[in-house]
Amino acid sequence: MDIIISNSDKIPIYEQIIKQIKDMIVNGTLKEGEPLPSMRFLAKELRISMITTKRAYEELEREGFIESYVGKGSFVKVVNQEYIREIIQKEMEDAISIAVEKAKLSGISKEEFLEVVQWIYEES
Repeated sequence: MDIIISNSDKIPIYEQIIKQIKDMIVNGTLKEGEPLPSMRFLAKELRISMITTKRAYEELEREGFIESYVGKGSFVKVVNQEYIREIIQKEMEDAISIAVEKAKLSGISKEEFLEVVQWIYEES
């Protein structure tokens, strides 16, 4: 599992871990039932505090992405596909909101904005 941490990022390290693991679950890189590295191993690999990895895992468990068992470890939880779709849609809405705000500030019309969106959608 490849997690990349940026110490210069304003986002706290535990949130960077959460986001990357969520992304791997949502896009299918991590499959249902797949084991995650132990908190100790992940902390050692990333050269961070085990408290940080513990906090990330606890949040992922609270949000329903993983489940942990004493003595066995943490595993990707069976995630409802509708829930995953909801997460992706929310992220998409957030990104579009930022883009719309920038377009409005730049004087880009709705029609021009939609043309760009359509072009990007078709090119992807």
